[in-house]
Amino acid sequence: MAEKRDYYEVLGLQKGASADDIKGAYRKAALKWHPDRWVSGTDAEKKTAEEKFKEASEAYSVLSDPDKRAKYDQFGFAGVDGAGQDWSQGFGNLNDILNNLFGGAFGGFGGFGGFEGFGGFGGQQGTRVQRGRDIRTRVKVTLEEILNGCEKEVTIERNRPCPECGGRGTRNASDLKTCPTCKGAGQVQHVTNTLFGRAMSTSVCPQCGGTGKVVSNPCSHCKGTGLVRQKETVKVRIPAGVEDGMQLTLRGEGHAAPQNGVNGDLLVIVEEQPHAQLKRDGQNLFYTRVISVADAMLGCEIQVPGLDGPQRLKLDPGTQSGTIQRLRGKGLPSVNGYGMSRGDLYVKILVWIPRKLSRSEREAVEKMRDSLRPDPNREDKALFEKESQYF
Repeated sequence: MAEKRDYYEVLGLQKGASADDIKGAYRKAALKWHPDRWVSGTDAEKKTAEEKFKEASEAYSVLSDPDKRAKYDQFGFAGVDGAGQDWSQGFGNLNDILNNLFGGAFGGFGGFGGFEGFGGFGGQQGTRVQRGRDIRTRVKVTLEEILNGCEKEVTIERNRPCPECGGRGTRNASDLKTCPTCKGAGQVQHVTNTLFGRAMSTSVCPQCGGTGKVVSNPCSHCKGTGLVRQKETVKVRIPAGVEDGMQLTLRGEGHAAPQNGVNGDLLVIVEEQPHAQLKRDGQNLFYTRVISVADAMLGCEIQVPGLDGPQRLKLDPGTQSGTIQRLRGKGLPSVNGYGMSRGDLYVKILVWIPRKLSRSEREAVEKMRDSLRPDPNREDKALFEKESQYF
């Protein structure tokens, strides 16, 4: 399965995009990728359109909801897992989608011809806003910290705007000139002669990198890049219930971009530390406890380690080796926070049988040998019948 793309990237937006920007970007994607528009395409084109439309619709369903968007901005996909729209029942009619999106303003278009000139898929895109690179780092957490969530500090090195020139690359604003190659557009056009006539295409300006500006007198501190390397400490909020390998996204906490562009993101990988006594599987915890033959026969009370502190567990007389007891609600919460329930703590009981006995111990057991022989008429008859089915 392909790795999910950032929702903002899917819709061609920056993090601070307004609700209208999000709606407009989804409209363009819906017009372009809705499967109804590709009914006459090849199988590969139809599959691509279906995947692109699902991707755009999932991104819109999250970014258009303020609560979901806030969780996504803080924790990335880990904060909204399972919160996207379900497209298993089909895609819906494109006109219906647009009417619901824009309050019926675009109804009655019969087919798709009326949309071709609306919203524009071609044309010059204007000056390119540069984006800083993302930073990946790891943070170690214990099960106790995962129980309630915690705050961690990570120290990273990242590019930041030069304090001497304010990120412009030059101390004097007058030394920041319009790029002579693209005339400030950030793009250059190319004309190619083909068998079908002249074809025109655009690409990022090679001189200014798409910013539309060039530095004529570079800052001596940053050598004209507008960026300097700094070591900084960032606080990371770890939500309750995270699992090993999960990625948390801190928007705008990555490298700064040249010419005061958009910052990259800080991607924090959760590294779960092994617990000395407990094992984890999802929201549930598992613990194995060994007891003596006497405790198994007579019953006893044991203490079980738990994330909330030691837990008392009463074992009935005649407890068999391999018995599993469940302590409800003593596991971990869900990372998404849907509902208040927690997983369970499962305790497996193993009965220890000594290989060697002292003379007095052996004599005591010999005296009880006859009374401890298996008797099919005793109350534990059902247990033996159940176990015999496995052989």
